[in-house]
Amino acid sequence: MSDDSTAVSRILPVSRETLARLEAYVALLRRWQPAQNLVSPKTLGEVWQRHIADSAQLVAQFPNVLRWVDLGSGAGLPGMITAILLTGREGAVVHLVESNQRKCAFLRSVIRETGAPATVHEGRIESVLKQWREPVDYISARALASLTDLLDLAEPLFAAGTRAAFHKGGDFDAELAEASKSWSLDLVRHKSMIDRDSTIVEILGAKRLSSR
Repeated sequence: MSDDSTAVSRILPVSRETLARLEAYVALLRRWQPAQNLVSPKTLGEVWQRHIADSAQLVAQFPNVLRWVDLGSGAGLPGMITAILLTGREGAVVHLVESNQRKCAFLRSVIRETGAPATVHEGRIESVLKQWREPVDYISARALASLTDLLDLAEPLFAAGTRAAFHKGGDFDAELAEASKSWSLDLVRHKSMIDRDSTIVEILGAKRLSSR
């Protein structure tokens, strides 16, 4: 299967304007990649399937969710792709939390070129979320940390009733077993549209278990 923009249209319809924004993102990614190593070099040849379409699943799965906070955004996967796909939707905003200064510069460059409704928050996740005040509906994260670590990081948002949608791979059962030792979780598994061994884990509620 060839790797091109049709990888996105196979999972959700996109306008020509949206496709042009996604192509602008890919062009910037390829331009910045040699100096910044934004994605694994071995996946660059499959960028549309492995990264763009995989990230686009969130909008396909949760089309009515407009306010996101993306943890450890890095190259903007999935957060920036979510923002590009939501461009033009009233009330849409994606908050990109990233501690690496150069990656933040890349994200701001993409925002300028695409006009995507995204805001970059430069700093460590713990520090940014500790003083969080913006209304958000869902948290996203991809290839960032184990489920337990993600729950620990996002605890301030879960306490406020925010939900989450995390990309997870084939080892999710082990991660869930470990997380369940310290968290009570209400979750739904959505089968990945891209990788049969992967899952989009929707966290409807997360409450830390009281220690004995």
